[in-house]
Amino acid sequence: MKRIFLFLVANFAIMLVMMVVFHVVCAFLGVDPNAAFAQSGELNLEALAVFSLIFGMTGSIISLLLSKTIAKWSVGAKTIDGTEGEAERWLVETVRNLAERANVKMPEVAIYEGQANAFATGAFRNHALVAVSTDIMAQMTKEELRAVLGHEMSHVANGDMVTMTLLQGVLNACVIFLSRVVAFLAANAASDGKGRRRGSSGIYTIVYFVMQIVLGIAASLVVYWFSRRREYAADAGSANLLGTPSSMIAALRRLGNLEPGVLPDSLKAMGIAGKHASIFATHPSLEDRIEALERLQRGI
Repeated sequence: MKRIFLFLVANFAIMLVMMVVFHVVCAFLGVDPNAAFAQSGELNLEALAVFSLIFGMTGSIISLLLSKTIAKWSVGAKTIDGTEGEAERWLVETVRNLAERANVKMPEVAIYEGQANAFATGAFRNHALVAVSTDIMAQMTKEELRAVLGHEMSHVANGDMVTMTLLQGVLNACVIFLSRVVAFLAANAASDGKGRRRGSSGIYTIVYFVMQIVLGIAASLVVYWFSRRREYAADAGSANLLGTPSSMIAALRRLGNLEPGVLPDSLKAMGIAGKHASIFATHPSLEDRIEALERLQRGI
């Protein structure tokens, strides 16, 4: 129930901010904000571009800025400082050591109840959050868990959270812009050439929603592809931080024998777990990741 409430509040706030920003920018540029929604006549591409960019980017950026808070609320993660016990002290000190090696500031460290998984998030590489589940702490050896933490710290050091957000925002803007342009052209094609429309408003709506679905799927495939490449880089980064790929290989093999924890959609791409590959997966298969690390180990 808490997740649903948080989702609704966050999305309402984002929509409100986007509408305000859109009208402010349009007023600054002297653009008619209603022109972005034209269904017939002349389509103001300038207004549409402003609308698409703001609505495509703003939601992603606000979500990124709130990512640490949303992440902790979503999974019930509790921040630790190492004074809670021996395991927590080891976890904090290990993250501190990896942060120094990765040349980033110490992130917040958190633990949450759940099956084997871990994730990193945050709007800035020097103000990040690294969280691990209780199950992954219980099931892995310290060296394996250290490799997982190295993987997450590599995400932080590479600025993957920001890159993913910018990519998603740009693709969102493209989907909005192209959907409206194609729908506008289809609606105009339905006119009789004398300014009278033959159901063009209905055609506009149908084409717009179809293009939103089609282009949205295409955009998602690009995001998933990039996310999978990012995972390979984080695995290699962990190997670099630890000085050997063997620990990360062992951690991935261990994950293959565990039931991976399911994270909320907003955190899936930032998690460590993901057994099977597909074009709709945020992670490569464990086998492919292990193979890539073994090639790195052999110096190929």
